[in-house]
Amino acid sequence: MKTAAALVAVSGALAAATPTNPLQPRASGSSITPVTVKGNAFFAGDERFYVRGVDYQPGGSSEAKDPIADADTCKRDVAKFKDLGLNTIRVYTVDNTADHDECMSALADAGIYLALDVNTPLYSLNRAEPDVSYNKVYLQSIFATVDKFAKYDNTLLFFSGNEVINDDATTSCAPYVKAVTRDIKSYINARGYRSIPVGYSAADVESNRFEMAEYMNCGDDAVRSDFYAFNDYSWCDGASSFTISGWDKKVQKFSNYSIPLFLSEYGCITNKRTFDAVKSIYDDDMTAVYSGGLVYEYSEEGSGYGLVKISGDSVSELDDYASLKKAFTNTKIPTTDGGYKKSGSASDCPTKSSNWNVTISSDKLPAFPDGASDYMKNGAGAGPGLQGKGSQTSGTKTTDLADAADGAVTSGASSGSGASKGAASSVRVPEFSVAPLVCGMIVLASTVFGAALI
Repeated sequence: MKTAAALVAVSGALAAATPTNPLQPRASGSSITPVTVKGNAFFAGDERFYVRGVDYQPGGSSEAKDPIADADTCKRDVAKFKDLGLNTIRVYTVDNTADHDECMSALADAGIYLALDVNTPLYSLNRAEPDVSYNKVYLQSIFATVDKFAKYDNTLLFFSGNEVINDDATTSCAPYVKAVTRDIKSYINARGYRSIPVGYSAADVESNRFEMAEYMNCGDDAVRSDFYAFNDYSWCDGASSFTISGWDKKVQKFSNYSIPLFLSEYGCITNKRTFDAVKSIYDDDMTAVYSGGLVYEYSEEGSGYGLVKISGDSVSELDDYASLKKAFTNTKIPTTDGGYKKSGSASDCPTKSSNWNVTISSDKLPAFPDGASDYMKNGAGAGPGLQGKGSQTSGTKTTDLADAADGAVTSGASSGSGASKGAASSVRVPEFSVAPLVCGMIVLASTVFGAALI
């Protein structure tokens, strides 16, 4: 248990948070408008922004490699992104010790934004032991990643996790996912960075799909996601449609959802892919509720999802490349606001059930780890990169709980591009309640990136 003195010290450190290393101007010389959240949609300035992109991780899950640290390969692939008409790529793993200026500049010049997962294979939540893997060492790594990418105007958003929950048993991990989301939002505010959206990429588990979405959007604004996304492979070309796939029911189910929703992975390979879903995603069928999507995946990594085949320095277009290009050519990005929901309230938190195994009260979350408050005041410092020792065993089995928003830094971020604007101005003072938690579940290998294959 934490002593009262220790809790006061944490609160004091957060309240004193002041950026000591002002944010440097972005590397790109091009003009690209930072994306913000309005209602249940993304906006670039006054124009609604629809995500239209691909998931980009050459090397796949077998190789922890940063694809945007190599400027030459990045620029090579940017040419393909432009040819496809993309405005976004998702990257699952980056090296937070590497320089990304040249690639991020090339992307910005092409009008392309980055949707970035802050986790790496060694520094991530482990669904088998979320309590142990949520710790100071882990937060230092993901905060260091935020430090690296907050300066770029074309950093679209940060994913706090990917498919941590993949069945009913692992829903008990949800409070840890939400705590990480809270912590990243707080760090952005404490460091005075631009208000970059933070949210979660979920597996499309039918039995708890809506519950997880509700959970990430319920409670105090300080702990709610800025957006929600899920990986959906239920529309299989040749034997499906907007209604047969059930996507019409999902649109209806989420019609009152008050934050942006989009597909962080899509593109079933059961049949030949013609990407028929594109027409519905960027049409009246879905635009009032969904803000686009990301096709899985750019490069072929042995699973059959690739748009291109990379061999050394050469890139060969596969059949799916031409199919996706045709689908995008035939369905333009909407130029209207799509009937988005301009305002809305937080969701109701789901209650415990046979498919929602969350025993922590909805108004509680895992408390901010011991010692991590220093990062709010002084910054995270140098990241461990992809060769660090890892963080998944750096914590303990005892989980200390606090009121969900206690200690959260709730303001201080700026709305535009450029340098840091100053100290966090609002900190939720904690009144902690501490309780042990043992997260009982099936032990599964942690999924850090990639599709849930069907």
